[in-house]
Amino acid sequence: MVRRQQAADRALRPKLRSPGHPRYQRHVEAAFWTEIAKGLLAEEAAAVIGVAPAVATRWFRQCGGMRPFDSKPPSGRYLSFSEREEIALLRAQGKGVREIAREVGRHPGTISRELRRNAATRSGKLDYRASVAQWKADIAARRPKAAKLVANPRLHAYVQERRSGQITTSGGMPIAGPVTGSWTGRNKPHRKDRAWVQAWSPEQIANRIKLDFPDDESMRISHEAIYQALYIQGRGALKRELILCLRTGRAPRAPRARSRRKTWAHVTPEALISERPAEAEDRAVPGHWEGDLIIGLERSAIGTVVERSTRFTMLVHLPREEGYGTIPRTKNGPALAGYGAISMKKALANTMSMLPEQSTRSLTWDRGKEMSAHTQFRVETGTAPSASTWTSGSTCPCPRWCPDRAVQPTKPPAWRPDAS
Repeated sequence: MVRRQQAADRALRPKLRSPGHPRYQRHVEAAFWTEIAKGLLAEEAAAVIGVAPAVATRWFRQCGGMRPFDSKPPSGRYLSFSEREEIALLRAQGKGVREIAREVGRHPGTISRELRRNAATRSGKLDYRASVAQWKADIAARRPKAAKLVANPRLHAYVQERRSGQITTSGGMPIAGPVTGSWTGRNKPHRKDRAWVQAWSPEQIANRIKLDFPDDESMRISHEAIYQALYIQGRGALKRELILCLRTGRAPRAPRARSRRKTWAHVTPEALISERPAEAEDRAVPGHWEGDLIIGLERSAIGTVVERSTRFTMLVHLPREEGYGTIPRTKNGPALAGYGAISMKKALANTMSMLPEQSTRSLTWDRGKEMSAHTQFRVETGTAPSASTWTSGSTCPCPRWCPDRAVQPTKPPAWRPDAS
């Protein structure tokens, strides 16, 4: 009878892998995702809750940038980490099972099973430690619930085919889709590398599958389940490389609040559009310019400056810097494409210096990083730069390049040279 009971105890099973650092409690992870929902980066949220930046980054990437569903507080049915710490302290003091149960407020059978099942066995005997007990309890609480795309091969093939952009003829012959770039696992790809021209979005798949299989309830899946299969580590349903086929091509998901972050520290208060001269509003006085940067494929770019009164337009030539195409691209490396802050400042200064002094009163630009050197530009040319304060999520009758509007259009109309 004793041997049968010992064989049933998890503590006497074969050795498990090393638990490493004790897992953080649930409320710590919940606090981390609360800070992420506010728009903070993983490193910034780590500083707020007091964990290592590497741990916070791992949480963010393993969950695909989305808060896990099991963020609810524990119901109290199972022992918590604080209760396990109390049990460990009382056990170290030599207290018995029933005395520990009275102190903790649990049934003696619960304490007895906890001391046997989740005890540490590395020392060759049953030593109860709260961190090891919590680690073993978390492993036992995992459920082997397979994702729908894993359990249903037919559904998996349907989603995989449309997510990868594979198209077949009426006779079943596959048609090769666009060639994608190599998957690096972190940065989102260039536009020319995205296979979204022929690939279906998760929303399109989730709605179309109902029409293709109207009588088969097993062929049903939500768009969120497809996103989780792509982003959340451990799902193992869809290939991670299919992220390249998404419209955005993001490696992790970006919280909505992060899109509203004001990270444009290079825009000083005196350069805001609200500080622009009042004479520039009615377009009566010439000499006030509006600029924008146009980026094309292969990282090509050109700048435009338009005079507000006469609509006179000048193009800013942005040649490649020396070493472009030969020096390997590195993160935070030199900007060699021709539209970095220094390159943009030099090219714009050369273009504006060809104009008379009375014709360069002010220049309005957006908040792009290419104008980070606007202070040096003002010193060299004497032109007062101002940055527009655009916000997303609103509509405006102005075209996309108009920088003196208060909001950014969600769907800009066709460009017209005489529009404002």
